[in-house]
Amino acid sequence: DKATDPSIPEENWECIQRFCDQVNADIEGPSLAPRLLAHKIQSPQEMEALHALTVLETCVNNCGERFHNEIAKFRFLNELIKVLSPKYYGTWSSDKVKSRVTEVMFSWTVWFPQEVKIRDAYQMLKKQGIVKEDPKLPEDKILPPPSPRPQNSIFDTDEEKSKLLARLLKSNHSEDLQAANRLIKSMIKEEQEKSAKVSRRVNTISEVSENVKRMDELLENYKRQELSKSDQETLQTLFQRCEKLRPLLFRLASETVDDDEALGK
Repeated sequence: DKATDPSIPEENWECIQRFCDQVNADIEGPSLAPRLLAHKIQSPQEMEALHALTVLETCVNNCGERFHNEIAKFRFLNELIKVLSPKYYGTWSSDKVKSRVTEVMFSWTVWFPQEVKIRDAYQMLKKQGIVKEDPKLPEDKILPPPSPRPQNSIFDTDEEKSKLLARLLKSNHSEDLQAANRLIKSMIKEEQEKSAKVSRRVNTISEVSENVKRMDELLENYKRQELSKSDQETLQTLFQRCEKLRPLLFRLASETVDDDEALGK
């Protein structure tokens, strides 16, 4: 109640953090908290609803996968939809509250693209004309932690950036949250570029390996008998393809010369 007290115009970050800590400490916390927050978000008191939305977003940032799973269920999403729908509370919910709920749901479609139910719920609101256009997310809205990462992710290996990010996320200052948002975006981009390089290297090596294997088979047949015209053309095509891939293989090798993990793959 203190974290969503409507008599206090500003967010009580100490109480909000205690609420998140309790969610993480209680085994039933991730399942109970969304239900409690849904009730507060539907409050006829605008300030209480807005505070509850702030608590919800803070929990998304701090309470992990189990909490994410709960908010991605239709049971919870329907409670948010009721705030917007004129069939339920949309007729008396304030524009400010409805705008925040729309912003929250849209942000989740961006940050949790794998959650089909969130996307479907938001698209339903658009089809029904309840949401006219996608909101523009403010700069100080921080991204939730990214999805489970592979081993040796930049989030784990770049200790300096990870420490800086942890410090920024604990701050209540708007400029620090903006800096955290920019840092997360840059780290995700770097992670994606790293993954793309690994994927390209694996695909290239796989293609060369298959081509060489096929060439060996054809040459083995050639030792026993004359190759047919089509086999000769296939052999020539495979050879030309391998020649074209040769520079790429050298470049990939140079990119991974100091990368033990990449060389291991």
